[in-house]
Amino acid sequence: MEHFEPRNSTEEALYEYKAGLGTFTQKMPELARHYNAFTEECFKEGTLSKKDKQLIALGISLYSQDEYCIIYHVKGCLDEGASEEEILEAVGVTAAFGGGAAMSQAVTLVQEAMNDFNQLKQ
Repeated sequence: MEHFEPRNSTEEALYEYKAGLGTFTQKMPELARHYNAFTEECFKEGTLSKKDKQLIALGISLYSQDEYCIIYHVKGCLDEGASEEEILEAVGVTAAFGGGAAMSQAVTLVQEAMNDFNQLKQ
C-alpha cells in the first residue's frame, strides 16, 4: 500500500477503513471478493441514481451510529454530486426516525466530513 498522509480526521478515518479492508481482503480474499461484488451491484446506477443510493446509505449509517460508514457515505454523496442541502435533508429524515442519536452525528460528524472533503476539492 502506498504511503499516504491524511490531512484531517475524516480523511484519516477513511484511510483507516480502507487499510483495514485491504488487510481483510488479503486474509479472506474470497469473502471480500463476494462482498465487494455484492456492494458494487447494490450501488450501481439503476432506477435509483448512485447519488440517491449514497444518500440512503448515509441515512442508514447515521441511524446505526456507524462512524466509518457515515464518513464513507458523506464522501460518496459528495462524489456523486449531492449538494449540502440534499445531504442535510437526508439527515433530517434520518433524525425523524433516529432521534437525538442520529441528529448528534449529523450536527457534528456529517458537517465536519462535508467541510473536510469540500476543502480537499479546492
